[in-house]
Amino acid sequence: MAQLSPLVYWSQTKQTLQLKVDLKDAKGAIADFSPVSVSFSASGHGARGVNTYKFDLHFYSLIDDEQATFVVSDNKIELLIRKLEPAWWPRLVATPQKPHWLKVDFDRWRTEDDVEQENEEAPRDVRQDYEKEYNDLQRQELGYVKEKTKKVYLMFYNLAMFVGYLYVVSVMGVLYYRDGYNSITKTYAHVGNAFKFVQLLQYLEVMHPLFGYTKGSPLVPFFQVSGRNFILFLMIEWEPRMHAKPVVFYVFLIWSLVELIRYPFYLSQLLGREVGLLTWLRYTIWIPLYPMGIVCEGIIVLRNIPYIEETKRFTVEMPNKLNITFDMVLFLKLYLLLLILPGTYLVMSHMSKLRAKKLGRGRGKRRQLHAD
Repeated sequence: MAQLSPLVYWSQTKQTLQLKVDLKDAKGAIADFSPVSVSFSASGHGARGVNTYKFDLHFYSLIDDEQATFVVSDNKIELLIRKLEPAWWPRLVATPQKPHWLKVDFDRWRTEDDVEQENEEAPRDVRQDYEKEYNDLQRQELGYVKEKTKKVYLMFYNLAMFVGYLYVVSVMGVLYYRDGYNSITKTYAHVGNAFKFVQLLQYLEVMHPLFGYTKGSPLVPFFQVSGRNFILFLMIEWEPRMHAKPVVFYVFLIWSLVELIRYPFYLSQLLGREVGLLTWLRYTIWIPLYPMGIVCEGIIVLRNIPYIEETKRFTVEMPNKLNITFDMVLFLKLYLLLLILPGTYLVMSHMSKLRAKKLGRGRGKRRQLHAD
């Protein structure tokens, strides 16, 4: 059965795009944005009655997919998109031929005559306008599709990280199956070195945005990776009495489960394959795992406080050449306070917004109340 596409009306300003999808009583709306395209699906009453409608658009130029959103109301769905660079587009889609279901929204239409404009269309790369046809031609001529070095590197990186965390979980699982609960106290002895290796490798994710391999700020992965490594190296590795604590088993398991979903999800995005279950897990599994991880990290810090009081590790006392003092115990107490209160709120609210954006349903319902 041929795919049904709804009527879509588009308009633009120099900075934004707006798509109005003509669907009434829409349910299960999903809009998957990338820097060059959008894939949309929803069930509702459209031009062909009550059906499931889908469409894919390859944009004329780049958009800011991190800021793209959509709003569901009773008689339409509106996609709100910000252009990556302010400019008037001569058309919405990359190719000169537009789909028959794509129309101009004349009620909201603005032209370059309304503001300062540029008359000439920028030169375009035909390989982007006809990406599918170009890839098919490469397959016919070469037997494969040439990929950019950046994409190949990211695929190998994500695959390697997935294998690393899979190794950790597999070893922990085999030990638990063989020795039962007694294996928990031996977790660090068996997988500690492997876990330290993959955690240090994650600092590459701080470098990726700096070199343009991924979008976003390098500060976000820096604080995430450094927070884990603070627990792993300073709280566990440096204190031998922590190595046999059961909480180490649980924190390793929680961190690994998060990554065993995250890296395959990134791989699917790089390959251009949308796996519904994987996307749902990526933006849902954090709901139980993040609070459990925060509790485990708090317990590890709390258990370290009497050890550091005893050993004075990382504590700087007077007198010394620099005339400075640093109380590690006080620092850990402040760290606990910040981790439990604002830290938990910031992480959970950030992930909640990402989940609403990617899965759409929850946010669509909230926005619908305002639209009514």
